[in-house]
Amino acid sequence: MKPFAIDRVNGLCAALFIGFGGWFALQSLGLEIGTALRMGPGYFPLVLAIVLILLGAVILVQAVRVEGEAIGHIAWRGMLLILPAPIFFGLTVRGLGFIPSIFLTALIASFASRRMKPLTALVLSAGLTLFAFLVFSYALGLPFRRFGPWLAPWLVS
Repeated sequence: MKPFAIDRVNGLCAALFIGFGGWFALQSLGLEIGTALRMGPGYFPLVLAIVLILLGAVILVQAVRVEGEAIGHIAWRGMLLILPAPIFFGLTVRGLGFIPSIFLTALIASFASRRMKPLTALVLSAGLTLFAFLVFSYALGLPFRRFGPWLAPWLVS
């Protein structure tokens, strides 16, 4: 008979999901819940907390059923370049404008891979910028400022 084993990575993930879900559920109980037809301010957070707890329970069952591998190498480069990229976008979109912010955000995130070459990163960033510009400005008609006030001295002829 096999000894009891648990996948530590999924077990930790399940514990975090269940813990955060429980904490948010307790916090939402302090608000008016309401009903499904007349939702109060605590209804949606409570539903999301319950979903988080259920997902944690599913992951915990999977962690007990299947023995996983040890935690491997942590991709610090990826975390240090991908995680701050949306923060960079949020901090610069008003000052630089939509087009430069999207381009620089994609450029920052593209170097998370060690295999990314500078020319490929530039082409990828330009393509993503063009795609985002066409979708958000033309197809959806969102009123984005294409170039912001930080670039005004260089854009005025």
